[in-house]
Amino acid sequence: MELAKYKACICEGSAENAIMDILLDHNLLIFTREEMLEEEVIRCRDGKRFEEKYLRKGFLEKISVIRILDSRHENFKLSKAYEHKVDVINVITAPEIEMLIIFNENKYKEFKKSGKKPSDFCKKDLRMASVKSYSFVKDYFADPDVLLAAIRKYHEMSNIRKGEYTLLDLLKM
Repeated sequence: MELAKYKACICEGSAENAIMDILLDHNLLIFTREEMLEEEVIRCRDGKRFEEKYLRKGFLEKISVIRILDSRHENFKLSKAYEHKVDVINVITAPEIEMLIIFNENKYKEFKKSGKKPSDFCKKDLRMASVKSYSFVKDYFADPDVLLAAIRKYHEMSNIRKGEYTLLDLLKM
């Protein structure tokens, strides 16, 4: 994965945001906060809104937009004026980012049998009511080694399509 000088890291939810903050704060990614627009994770899923808020600042160089999302079908449309200046990299966490917790808890078999969405399984079966909250995820993965192990396990078990990236691809090796 080749990244431009400037990066924008966009997350769709609080849990993803917390995971990226942990990885950034422990310098575990192939990019740093200092290379990111505004030096923080951006919560803006809409391409046009992102363009209005961040791209109209007259960047001369290309920008890599790293999107952390669980949907393979969410488009990120930019206007013709900007699409050549932006390299969009989708990092897929399908079916949901909560899979990291399921793998960490060694509950994958039980999860598969349950037929539930990962977040519902975590809430009901693992009794983690606030599994989608930033503070819960930040506390849960307070030890970055635990998070790294979960990311590796998730990558091994995932059905990664050709041309797709996972969180593992963003880690320094």
